[in-house]
Amino acid sequence: MGDNDMEEQDAFRVPRDEEGGFPENPKRRVRRVEKFHKNVSRWMLPKELRETYLERANCCPPPIFIILVSLAELGVFIYYAVWKPQKQWVTLGDGIWRSPLTYKPEQREEAWRFISYMFVHAGVEHIMGNMLMQLFLGIPLELVHKGFEVGMVYMAGVLAGSLASSIFDPYSALVGASGGVYALIGGYFMNAVVNFREMIPVLGVFRILVIVLIVGTDVGFAIYRRFITHEAGLKGRCPAEFSSNPNLTHLNQLIKLLLGILKTSRQVSFVAHIAGGVAGMTIGYVFFTSYDKALLKDPRFWLCIVGYIAFFFFAVIFNIFLSPAPA
Repeated sequence: MGDNDMEEQDAFRVPRDEEGGFPENPKRRVRRVEKFHKNVSRWMLPKELRETYLERANCCPPPIFIILVSLAELGVFIYYAVWKPQKQWVTLGDGIWRSPLTYKPEQREEAWRFISYMFVHAGVEHIMGNMLMQLFLGIPLELVHKGFEVGMVYMAGVLAGSLASSIFDPYSALVGASGGVYALIGGYFMNAVVNFREMIPVLGVFRILVIVLIVGTDVGFAIYRRFITHEAGLKGRCPAEFSSNPNLTHLNQLIKLLLGILKTSRQVSFVAHIAGGVAGMTIGYVFFTSYDKALLKDPRFWLCIVGYIAFFFFAVIFNIFLSPAPA
């Protein structure tokens, strides 16, 4: 009887994996992956392209560009927060200001700074906001459009941000990846607007409203920091400087005051946000609406490329010959 009992127990033994747990059902795992890709396709593609994406969907290659960029930005932030002398973690000061990565107008001849500023962030709030947005939006975009397209849009936003800032806000320094993040947001926003009728109306409205809310809040806060809090800090010293000169008219005083604000060395620039968004709404729009299409045969692609190259050369000439910022 004892031997028969043991044989019966062995016959009904439940298989376990190497760690002693119950193995996961492969079919359940496949269904979970399919559900994930289906949700990604609903957020990133119009209805007629979703089936094509689901037929090809896989994680090979994985969304490596956004992950590597985020890790690099986090690594640089930790370096300046921990290994460089800082008074506080939340807002970094002298360490990033002296960094060879930060874009500073007086050192614009060091051309790498027009790109490398994306790796440096001014504090925890700054880097967390950028990383959350680029991971939340960039990974699904890269799953659909792959790393080359997303990388091109991201870097186009970063470069457009620094070039536009050097033209329209020539006395401001730059740190942060907001140009690249806003390029992803701009491309996704245009895709959502153009394909609005092909998506579930409630989902389309929700996506557009969320983007407008995030962008409006972020840009509004940047403008507030630039013109409200910064101007309040200058009120104690600027008027006295100008009122002591009786030969200056009120208009000249106003011009001098504005120039004094612009020449302040550590002001916050919001031009890179706007320029990155514009780059995303043009180049990003073309890349993100050309899924399963020959991009080189799309006239919109060449129009955007020619426009971007023209802007690039104009910015280079401006910075060499016309910029009012000191060299």
